[in-house]
Amino acid sequence: MDEKLYKTISITGGGSLAIGIFTLITGIASGILLIVSGARLLKCKERLII
Repeated sequence: MDEKLYKTISITGGGSLAIGIFTLITGIASGILLIVSGARLLKCKERLII
């Protein structure tokens, strides 16, 4: 019984860690893309005549 519980906890912990790392990497990448996109928009703003 204890071995089954230990194995389940190990798998769950590993899965949670993998999901956390993936979420962190995705968040950092999307943040960088948003900053670059915003900088391009601000740069092109000067040439825009409304």
